[in-house]
Amino acid sequence: MSKKLAIIATKGSLDWAYPPLILASTAAALGYDVQIFFTFYGLKMLNKNLDLQVTSIGNPGMPMPMPMPVLLQALPGMQSMMTAMMKQKMKAKGVASLEDLRSLCQEAEVKFIACQMTVDLFEMDPKEFIDGIEFGGAATFFEFAGESDICLYI
Repeated sequence: MSKKLAIIATKGSLDWAYPPLILASTAAALGYDVQIFFTFYGLKMLNKNLDLQVTSIGNPGMPMPMPMPVLLQALPGMQSMMTAMMKQKMKAKGVASLEDLRSLCQEAEVKFIACQMTVDLFEMDPKEFIDGIEFGGAATFFEFAGESDICLYI
């Protein structure tokens, strides 16, 4: 019987999308049975078009090429500029794209569950999501999470 990893993904920004996908793909490669429950803003990770931005506001630990006061980070266009800089740095360091990590997870049979309640709440169009996902509520996820060896909330 393989170990089980359950992940709850709640964030919809570039910097918060990497951890659940890296952990899930790594665990799957190590033989874990893995499920990710995408809820609230984490559902953005399931969009066919991944246009996620970096969140610098409220993230004082974010490394910046130069010290930047929070006020400057709030200026129009700064989030897009920081996102472009982060993507460029990741590419230069050989970090896989979110699209590649997401595909890798699906190839490794990581189960993606979209929270039906959140989809309904925000009136999201399921046609905008990638193929191969399931829709369910918390009870659907708890069937797996209740028996998991590790459960992470990201």
